[in-house]
Amino acid sequence: MAEQQPMVVVLTGLAGAGRSTAAKALEDLGFFVIDNLPPKLLGRAAELADVADETGARLAVAIDSRSGLLTFSELENELLHLERDGVRTLTVFLDADDLALVHRYQENRRPHPVRAATLEESIATERKLLADVRGNADVLIDTTDLNVHDLRRRLQEAFEAPTPRRQMKVTVASFGFKHGSPRDLDLVFDVRFLPNPHWVPELRPLTGIDAAVADYVLKDEAAMEFVERIDGLLEFLVPRYVDEGKAYLRIGIGCTGGRHRSVAIAEELGRRLGEAGNDVTVRHRDSGI
Repeated sequence: MAEQQPMVVVLTGLAGAGRSTAAKALEDLGFFVIDNLPPKLLGRAAELADVADETGARLAVAIDSRSGLLTFSELENELLHLERDGVRTLTVFLDADDLALVHRYQENRRPHPVRAATLEESIATERKLLADVRGNADVLIDTTDLNVHDLRRRLQEAFEAPTPRRQMKVTVASFGFKHGSPRDLDLVFDVRFLPNPHWVPELRPLTGIDAAVADYVLKDEAAMEFVERIDGLLEFLVPRYVDEGKAYLRIGIGCTGGRHRSVAIAEELGRRLGEAGNDVTVRHRDSGI
């Protein structure tokens, strides 16, 4: 088995988005976790944990608003120092929509770490302060519709089986626009222009996983041209993302309900990406599978 590169994961994001649950999940995956660490102590924490000297050592540090409101430039400087020492660094940003965050804080009755006149203003202020960190994160996870088990599963997909530095981990996710678009996607493609199996009585109760539906969707000339074009685009993009240091890519395929067209296309794209040597996970949010 190949040796793992030493790794430091920065776990950050909006207060109430699931940081405590994520930290426990990373502990279960073999990370040594430090909670509530000021950004300027990141390098020192890695040094004390012997991350750079111990093959395969993996440290996760939780940095949020309690640690002092950070800017990306502050965090970036610390991460650059670690990278120069041969330590792989990844930033995981946890997000959720405002209504979900308000509901969670109302349930646990804890004060928000960013003080403002109202809870809504506290969330808005924190979101603005962390905008650069979110925009530069390696892994973005929107926990709005995730339960504890879903969040743990997402982290397991990212970290349970570490891959070489130069290999991209790709998630292809199908969804239905009528249920809302996922917020943590890097690329989104709309396949509602394709003939809809929903209007074929014998196909309606099935999903895009079923061969009859997949055949119906993929036999369409426009569908195959679309897949070929997206496949070509990803063949161009993925190595360039990797060259820029991006290790994770989430691709969304959307149709109306998320059961037929998007599922079939996501499966086909996932198959092609896997054959091209990428580490691929295909997920179906709204198919009921």
